[in-house]
Amino acid sequence: MDFVSWNLTKKEFEQFLKFERGLSTNSIAAYLNDVVKFQIYCEDNNLALDKIVRKDIQNFLAWLQEFNISPYTQSRLISGLKTFFGFLIIEHNLDHNPTDLLQAPRLSRKLPSVLSIHEIDQLISAIDLSTAEGERNKTIIEVLYGCGLRVSELVSLKISNLFLDVEFIKVEGKGSKERLIPIGQQAIKHLKIYLEDIRPHINIKAGNEDIVFLNRRGTALSRVMIFLIIKELAQKIGLQKTISPHTFRHSFASHLVEGGADLRAVQDMLGHESITTTEIYTHIDRDYLHSVITQYHPRS
Repeated sequence: MDFVSWNLTKKEFEQFLKFERGLSTNSIAAYLNDVVKFQIYCEDNNLALDKIVRKDIQNFLAWLQEFNISPYTQSRLISGLKTFFGFLIIEHNLDHNPTDLLQAPRLSRKLPSVLSIHEIDQLISAIDLSTAEGERNKTIIEVLYGCGLRVSELVSLKISNLFLDVEFIKVEGKGSKERLIPIGQQAIKHLKIYLEDIRPHINIKAGNEDIVFLNRRGTALSRVMIFLIIKELAQKIGLQKTISPHTFRHSFASHLVEGGADLRAVQDMLGHESITTTEIYTHIDRDYLHSVITQYHPRS
């Protein structure tokens, strides 16, 4: 193996994740963080990277257990190390992969929290439309729920990617992958009001001319600001659930599946790489059906 140093190898791994795998900035940071943990362990135990065997990986994971890491974190670490050693085989001619036979812990699939249609209507009705900010916020909720966007996709949404005449928008998702999403009439109506009546009165700062949603200073809204808008609305209607922008994405998918939408179509709209991720919404649908039977069936 042509191994030079940890720092150089990490830099090369970062470039590999960015350009070869096309991962997002957050995903790359998570992978590198896992590698740094492994580096600390190796340096503390005088282990050369090209001499690592499966037992060393197992000892590393046992060492991490002392910090009470969750099964989810352990699973992610194993996945990260598998990717890292796969990279070393490709780029540095490592002659073995010590992670080959490692198995991640079995994880229970936690069903995401979703809002009912009534709860979404309540949240939207609580918005004060007498202000420009209120009209903007209503448009934000309509687009979040109407298109199932991630919060990062919402705050970076561009005017040039709105094709409202044909009822589609284009978003850039994880790993800079673009996808087209249908947009409904309600979201289109409020987008047009915001774009034609509200946004032109904002003093837009350079570099933000193509961004859809702006703050009063004329710059793109932050992710935190979207969280705060939603938190304030939830408090206003006395909603007991803990919700976030992602709750609207989960609700979008859940309501589509409940309505009989094809799972592949939902996968495409959400931008999930694997349909396994989308399948979690079939579990929500089954829970919903079970609750209906429990509530209304005479033999329940």
